[in-house]
Amino acid sequence: MTSPDYLSKGDKVAIVSTARKISDSEIRPCCETLESWGLAVVLGANLYKEQNQFAGSDQDRAMDMQSMLDDPDINAIICARGGYGTVRIIERLDFSAFVKSPKWLIGFSDVTVLHSHIHANYNIATLHAPMAINFENNESLEDLREALFGEELTYSFTLHPANQKGNGTGELIGGNLSLLYSLMATNSQMDTDGKILFLEDLDEYLYHIDRMMQNLKRAGFLKNLSGLIIGGMTEMNDNEIGFGATCEEIISSVISDYNFPVAFGFPAGHMKKNVPLILGATAELVVEDSGCNLKLLQR
Repeated sequence: MTSPDYLSKGDKVAIVSTARKISDSEIRPCCETLESWGLAVVLGANLYKEQNQFAGSDQDRAMDMQSMLDDPDINAIICARGGYGTVRIIERLDFSAFVKSPKWLIGFSDVTVLHSHIHANYNIATLHAPMAINFENNESLEDLREALFGEELTYSFTLHPANQKGNGTGELIGGNLSLLYSLMATNSQMDTDGKILFLEDLDEYLYHIDRMMQNLKRAGFLKNLSGLIIGGMTEMNDNEIGFGATCEEIISSVISDYNFPVAFGFPAGHMKKNVPLILGATAELVVEDSGCNLKLLQR
């Protein structure tokens, strides 16, 4: 796995939207925070365009991302927000300049499309972390600064009754469960063999979670994992006639045949505490009776 260079004061960070539309007021806290870290902010030329729910047309959004991928003076790209739309432009993007000169690509949720596509095809580390719209009152900004500037990332988090004890070491991959599910059988599909898989999601029905997890199991994406980390499963929904299990119980049932370590309740996903994860880094997951620990070993 190739890792982009960490940032230094004076480096340039671009903000683009690959999905939903955004306003200046919504990204102002992000711009101010990045500048307070000594970074220069560069905005995509089409960032504030609107086409229905999108930040301009597919062509507009692809042009902004392509421009920043190609610009050798841009050291990192942070996506403005998620929603939906990244999958509509992924085939329009040319990553040849990015491969020759990697830069940090930052975001989560819908940006999982970019994470998974880059890992599947180019073996370059990316950063699962808050987006520009998430900076106001976010509890993980210092963690993000540390990640971008190359400081050590080690996370200790609380126990959960559904955890499976054990130690696992492997490349950290993953992101939004719904997006990873939607990318199966495409050239953006993840490879899970020997890896530690992180999953989070938002606003899904419980039976959808079961369907997606059953699919991952049947397709063989779970059998060779070195570990599984479950982040925020936020604002889950149920039908009038209930599914009969919580999200955590659904996942526990699906993975009960495996003996890799499993840690629930990791502080990442659609929440104010959304700690950064370097996807592609070698990580060690330790799940014990005394607590859980995730350490990035090779970055």
